[in-house]
Amino acid sequence: MELVAGSYEQVLFGFAVHPEPKASGDRQKWTPVADFTHHAHTASLSAVATNSRFVVTGSKDETIHIYDMKKKIDHGALVHHNGSITCLKFHGNRHLISGAEDGLICVWDAKKWECLKSIKAHKGHVTFLSIHPSGKLALSVGTDKTLRTWNLVEGRSAFIKNIKQNAHIVEWSPRGEKYIVVILNKIDVYHLDTASVSGTITNEKRVSSVTFLSESVLAVAGDEEVVRFFDTDSLMCLCEFKAHENRVKDMFSFEIPEHHIIVTASNDGFIKMWKLKQDKDVPPSLLCEVNTNARLTCLGVWLDSVTDTKESLPPTAELSPVSKQEQPKSNKKESSNGVQEAGRQSKPNMKKCGLAGVSKKRTKGSGLVSPKKRKIGEVLERKKRKKKI
Repeated sequence: MELVAGSYEQVLFGFAVHPEPKASGDRQKWTPVADFTHHAHTASLSAVATNSRFVVTGSKDETIHIYDMKKKIDHGALVHHNGSITCLKFHGNRHLISGAEDGLICVWDAKKWECLKSIKAHKGHVTFLSIHPSGKLALSVGTDKTLRTWNLVEGRSAFIKNIKQNAHIVEWSPRGEKYIVVILNKIDVYHLDTASVSGTITNEKRVSSVTFLSESVLAVAGDEEVVRFFDTDSLMCLCEFKAHENRVKDMFSFEIPEHHIIVTASNDGFIKMWKLKQDKDVPPSLLCEVNTNARLTCLGVWLDSVTDTKESLPPTAELSPVSKQEQPKSNKKESSNGVQEAGRQSKPNMKKCGLAGVSKKRTKGSGLVSPKKRKIGEVLERKKRKKKI
């Protein structure tokens, strides 16, 4: 497995974790080994997502960068958005969904790296999104004080709920029977069958990250050193533990044979792996930690050996690259506000990025840009700036 974390310093860190053979009676040791650092972005990293082959990162430089973890190479960048990337989510190995400050939600083919759908989702920024385990629905929240439900089968808005404040996190439970919406230090718990709030959890400080440990247990981190486990049915705090010396920025949980693990990343520079107990009333035990000496912002875990059973969105949701005719009816009024057409990439080949399809004229939403072309573009941009000065 590989721990990957983005930072304010524009660097992506990768640490390979190797569980050492367990001697009889001894506790198994887990050792994180520095595997790579990559400085592909020109601004701080804001989001990271993983599937069984790729790690993708989003940044305030408005790009999404792709890393092929099997080949250990930089696979290029996606340049569709006109604003800081705020959230990235894979569904299986076939689809990536991105949200940004331009208000767009984009669905990407993660094989050919084509933009299949580009939807003007919010009037303000898209602050967070979450995909239902079935792949048929997604939830998003934005700075327009709305919670929006998306029908991913048809690529259109299904429901809009006005909320009193700007929410900054939304998350489905593992089975998709409930979801939570976070506003500052309040966590509203919704049930899917009623789409109404069943209760509210109050954290001590503003919530920075959440992750479901089971259908009813939620791990909550805030602008503090402590992580808390809450029961989303009783709304009670089950336990809390000091995880870091500074605020916890992101968390990630996953299961492997014999282990249920939660990973935390903090502004103090540390990434820590914790082994969860079967009884969630008991704090987890520390497996290993590593100091990046950077201000960490986002976190992911790439699992090499795990095959992902959710290969794609449902068959009816196989989308094709967007055209004017395919824009959802609900977005006709919003098309002038920034819905962009995405061209079709002729081959998923970094060396030959010729594009064809709905528009011969290349737009910012054309798709994959090879590392070499991107580097040349950055050099030219710097020269232009110098001339202006």
